[in-house]
Amino acid sequence: MRNWFKGGEPWIWMTGGAVALSLLAVYGVVWMTAAQGLGHWWPKPLVETTITAPDGSSQRVVGELRDSEEISLHRLRESGYTIDSKDKYTSRYLFKQGNRDVYGIDFKWIPAPLLSEFKYPKDVISIERHEWGSFFGYLKSVKENRKVVAEGAAAWAEVQKRLLRSNELFDEILSIEKHDIGKVNYQLERLRLKQRKLELKGDLTEAVQAEIDEERAIYDAQFAKLKSRLDALRAENQRDSLTAEVQDGKVIEIPFAKIADVIQPNDMSVIQKVGYYLTKFYEFIVDDPREANTEGGIFPAIFGTVMMVLLMAAMVTPLGIMAAVYMREYAKQGPLIRVLRISVNNLAGVPSIVYGVFGLGFFVYFLGGNIDALFFPEAHPAPVFGSPGILWSSLTLALLTLPVVIVATEEGLSRVPRSIREGSLALGATKAETLWRTVLPIASPAMMTGLILAVARAAGEVAPLMLVGVVKLAPSLPLDLNFPFLHLERKFMHLGFHIYDVGFQSPNVEAARPLVYATSLLLVIIIIVLNMFAIRLRNRLRETMRGLEGV
Repeated sequence: MRNWFKGGEPWIWMTGGAVALSLLAVYGVVWMTAAQGLGHWWPKPLVETTITAPDGSSQRVVGELRDSEEISLHRLRESGYTIDSKDKYTSRYLFKQGNRDVYGIDFKWIPAPLLSEFKYPKDVISIERHEWGSFFGYLKSVKENRKVVAEGAAAWAEVQKRLLRSNELFDEILSIEKHDIGKVNYQLERLRLKQRKLELKGDLTEAVQAEIDEERAIYDAQFAKLKSRLDALRAENQRDSLTAEVQDGKVIEIPFAKIADVIQPNDMSVIQKVGYYLTKFYEFIVDDPREANTEGGIFPAIFGTVMMVLLMAAMVTPLGIMAAVYMREYAKQGPLIRVLRISVNNLAGVPSIVYGVFGLGFFVYFLGGNIDALFFPEAHPAPVFGSPGILWSSLTLALLTLPVVIVATEEGLSRVPRSIREGSLALGATKAETLWRTVLPIASPAMMTGLILAVARAAGEVAPLMLVGVVKLAPSLPLDLNFPFLHLERKFMHLGFHIYDVGFQSPNVEAARPLVYATSLLLVIIIIVLNMFAIRLRNRLRETMRGLEGV
């Protein structure tokens, strides 16, 4: 036994066990996140039951059964309910009854002893609306211009046909609002700034003013034409509506213009449910958010996260490599360099919110304010670069992750054998050529390691971004077809902030909870993909330089 301990085998087994436990913990967290999030779009059956009130009256309930938990029967008896049971505990169920515009709340806890038998009627419908969340009820009729065109069993086929038409009109309306009118507004704003700039310089002559007015008239005509088309489409989309009976017997009329989708979940086959699930998951990836980010998709957040990480990587990599090269290859090794290394290591432990405050004060107010004063005086008092944006967010995170890149690059440079440098110099190469053609290629895998660590940290940071650029909802992406195409001054959406906003700022927490898990899983996947790309590149560089490292 003593020899076994001296040989170090216990420590090998302990290390292996710790690694195994760590992997199990990681896989467990990912699995739990996936299980909670990916089931959100699966069409859940709608339950019909009745609640018995203390006075003996009953009320019908229709909704999705979302959760259950154990409660004390004593609390129910104190509330006035008469329950004949010797048990101390019972269950209560969380129903998503939808129809928030009718009842004011989406979710409701109901004790099991107050409920009758659960039924699953096939004719109950679930409506996904553009506003006010889900609607559950029984389809009564379909109307066109307030006249009934189908009711009863024939209404369902009519709903499918008219919903397809309504969705096509809705997509066309959205395209005009978001792209066509947005482009015209962008050009009109550009003309306004051009005119203001000429006024400030004193170069606004009558001829130039006439040219600007002529160009503005063209855009005004385009806007009026688009506005007319938009009004016509909106009026056309208000033509059809449906009526449905809710759980308390009221009949509600809903225009198709407010409906995104309608299904009968209790009458769907497995294949239909799979097709519906894939469609909704695709919409989650590519659509814009709605309903305070609790409905719709998260494409702007995905785009903003990836773009910010790429900009950050493009900024931090050259800065970190140059700083490390100077400290390792050119600077005289002495007390000053030792202090700098200690400072760099300490910077890695500074809380991220401190970087956010620094970014807000230096980048946004000082640097951005001076840029506006020098280059964009015509935009005053509205800021251009003097307000939070994706450029300042990327720079702030570049500073946040800079120590990681510097330390990793220095470690890589220190592992390059001295004989390689001396051999290169002996063959007549200059120090710069030796560094560029020999030392840096050999140290490139270590540089990639620093970049991998930087990307992994930056992609999940939220606190500094709240001060320097991220917003709840960004109307325009930082990259579009309007010149100069890349708009670094714009605010953006981020998956990390989206998770915080939906999970902690949502007015409807229960409805938003699955989206928090789904968005978290997507953020983890994006970080893994970015890291895998960097790791693959690092491995290729390592294989290329392996022969040279052994010289």
